[in-house]
Amino acid sequence: MPGFERIQYNNYGGPEVMRIEDFELLAPGNGEVAVRVKFAAINPIDWKLRDGQMKIVTGRAFPRAMGMDFSGIVTAVGHGVTRLRVGDAVFGLARFKESGALGQAVVTKETLLAKKPDSVSFEDAACLGTPGVTAWNGLIDKAKLRADQHVFINGCAGAVGEAAVQIARLFGAVVSGSCSARDMERARALGVQTVYDYRTMDLSTITTRFDVVFDTAATMKMSAGMAMLRQSGVLLDLNPGPGKFIRAIFDRRLKPVIGSPRADILEKLADAARENNLRMPIGEIVSLNAAIQLITELEKGRKLGGKGIVAMEPE
Repeated sequence: MPGFERIQYNNYGGPEVMRIEDFELLAPGNGEVAVRVKFAAINPIDWKLRDGQMKIVTGRAFPRAMGMDFSGIVTAVGHGVTRLRVGDAVFGLARFKESGALGQAVVTKETLLAKKPDSVSFEDAACLGTPGVTAWNGLIDKAKLRADQHVFINGCAGAVGEAAVQIARLFGAVVSGSCSARDMERARALGVQTVYDYRTMDLSTITTRFDVVFDTAATMKMSAGMAMLRQSGVLLDLNPGPGKFIRAIFDRRLKPVIGSPRADILEKLADAARENNLRMPIGEIVSLNAAIQLITELEKGRKLGGKGIVAMEPE
């Protein structure tokens, strides 16, 4: 296939290892789909992979591509692909090990894609993958959320937090949460009934007990999260280590959450977006040529108040 550009790196490291370079897109294999990327969304997982934090999975073959979440148009399909065809508008995720969404084209698994609803823009669709899947994995797969349950979302104005708020509301739950003071109005607008400023509020003083506590910010002490639960409640942990996995075997209230995308989840996210029940705010859109700078700024702590999006230039 013709040459394209993408962000990649030739060794693990900090922002300085990122480069925009040409690459040749391989033909899609069995169960795979090639997509011409229109927009890609930036996530913290992008620089965690680049830093080498997960090199036990990603390995030591270079160059390595960056980026997980994207939207675009299917340009080729491999053997065994049944849900998608050339010309379909899609959104979803790149393969975890190979990444590659932050480029003009990518090959990924059909199971990591869903058709983009006509009523949802390519920009908005690019934002749904990682936040939506992670929130769904926690609330629906792990916590088995039901209507009228009470959910507390720590970090309710972050990407996963906002997705979790909307999915919880979609399933009829009552939502409380914590975020910074500047984001409280946005959280209320999403449907968070009671919002706490995490900088000034000691969460351990909250007397309400919850069916689900979802630490989407990955900043809560486990003891604090457990103390907020009702007797049969569940604590969803986005930052699990070996010790937490072991504890979860013996304590059914602790549920480590590892992002596990599936076609059925992506299709449910598409349905929710189509009905205007799921939308991630966009903070800034830049060109591919400006993407490395934006990634670097976000990695260093810049806050956008929404997702950072990369628009791919035409060939």
